[in-house]
Amino acid sequence: MHDDLVEVEVLGVRRHPDDEELVVLLLEPVGELVVPISIGPVEAAAIATAQAGIVPPRPMTHDLLRSVLDTLGTRLTRVEITELSGGIFHAALVLGEEERVDARASDALALAVRMECPVLCAVDVLAQAGVEAQVTDGSAGEDGDSEEEVERFREFLDQVDPEDFGDDGASPASDSENR
Repeated sequence: MHDDLVEVEVLGVRRHPDDEELVVLLLEPVGELVVPISIGPVEAAAIATAQAGIVPPRPMTHDLLRSVLDTLGTRLTRVEITELSGGIFHAALVLGEEERVDARASDALALAVRMECPVLCAVDVLAQAGVEAQVTDGSAGEDGDSEEEVERFREFLDQVDPEDFGDDGASPASDSENR
């Protein structure tokens, strides 16, 4: 593993308590830091559905990219969150031995969740954006809450239409800058 990168866990998608903005949370387990990354609703749905094991009837964009990589016999080795500059997270897809592809953090994370590959975060990014994780006691009620959240999200997905995310197909500004 690279000395300047730390493996993190994709905890999931949440709404930021201050401004209701959608964020994906990355947990650095050793130091118990959490890195919140702002994402758009389409990418939030892509990450949450993959984590919940929901398979859409037709492939979404990240499913398509996974299929292309599989068809070409290319392995996604890992995703790296490499930089935080001007509030924008930069990421890289590492393919095969060491081929690198620049990516938005939100897209890279959605693909990592689908392909079950490791996510690594630069130590500098952890230092800049990491906040102390709130420690939980692991009680049974929390697991129930998580299952309840998944069920509510499944119900939401059953009722949502692609038009609900905007009629021009463009990602929101906060997400389009996440590179």
